[in-house]
Amino acid sequence: MSQVHPVDEVLPTPKLFTLGLQHVLVMYAGAVAVPLIVGRALKLEPADVAFLISADLFVCGIVTLIQSLGATQWFGIRLPVMMGVTFAAVGPMVAMANPMAGRRARGPSSARSWRRG
Repeated sequence: MSQVHPVDEVLPTPKLFTLGLQHVLVMYAGAVAVPLIVGRALKLEPADVAFLISADLFVCGIVTLIQSLGATQWFGIRLPVMMGVTFAAVGPMVAMANPMAGRRARGPSSARSWRRG
């Protein structure tokens, strides 16, 4: 008899359900947090923030299906993954939303420093 490696072992159903639920809740928290942060930085209305959250969850679901099922031979990893949102884009989006982002205080000394003569 061939022995099954622990990585390939199929877990009992209650443990699979618990781990799957944990995975979904972690993804859901991240998928909701990013639109909340960005919506707050943009000073959007609650209805617009709700739309951002809905769009985010919808796109996460579509991408999860594409990755899990595979769209073509070369597109989609065909593994049980759940795609979420990255926090890497939050900083630049909040910076773009801030009207003072990238501006320095302009005093008389800084105005002279770029002129010739």
